[in-house]
Amino acid sequence: MKKNYLLIGAAALLLGSCCATKTTAVAQAPKAESELIANGKLWASFIQQNAAEYEALCLQAFNIAKFRLDEALAQKGSKPLAIVTDIDETFLDNSPLEAYCAKQGLSFSQEAWEEWTALGDAKPLAGALEFFQYADSKGVAVFYITNRLEKEREGTAKNLRKYHFPLPSDSRLILRTAERSKENRRLQVAKDYDIVLLLGDNLLDLSKDFDDRTQEGRSQAVHQNREAFGKRFIVLPNFSYGDWEGAAYGNKYSIPAEQKESIIKNKTKAFK
Repeated sequence: MKKNYLLIGAAALLLGSCCATKTTAVAQAPKAESELIANGKLWASFIQQNAAEYEALCLQAFNIAKFRLDEALAQKGSKPLAIVTDIDETFLDNSPLEAYCAKQGLSFSQEAWEEWTALGDAKPLAGALEFFQYADSKGVAVFYITNRLEKEREGTAKNLRKYHFPLPSDSRLILRTAERSKENRRLQVAKDYDIVLLLGDNLLDLSKDFDDRTQEGRSQAVHQNREAFGKRFIVLPNFSYGDWEGAAYGNKYSIPAEQKESIIKNKTKAFK
């Protein structure tokens, strides 16, 4: 395989976060991404939007989730059942935003991201809507625990309701107010509900065991929880961004693009 394709493939696994769709917001985003990283981001969005295999992975995840939910319903105890799920790249697709940023060579901007979420126009991933509507039809409460900010509530709720995801009250949409960890928010739900499934594209979405931000700690936690994957934990694919990227960069997101390139090349094995 030619070297330039190796670099693009590597970059697809180490990408920045999201940017914007409107000119005013995009203008404020720093042009900090190198061509290698921008091409990788574009490649990841290309996969997400065009690969039938990506759709198949999503359907596989939600099929397994439905199977495990049926098991939980058959063994229901005294507490009502609940599902805790992340939003972005867990069941809503932000790849159009990622692709725009890649084409412009732009990196992350919180203002731009908020402009995107305010539109409320991210589309559901394959199988997502059917699964959550099925859970709702069985009387299972769905809690959306996301690290979107409180000021993004209106656009987020608009997006969920546009596609008819179950959202009977604002209390089911739990956004980030202070801490990045989702553990305390999960514990609040667990006071009144038996959480039978947790869904996410980022390990942080699943358990406090994954709050460790180092590559070594995250990998160890995965192996320690190996029996939970496909049972209580359902993971959706995300090749565009996530805590895995920060861990690779030593959690120093502000390092120069050239340094990120060097890390990508050094951490990506090639046969020669």
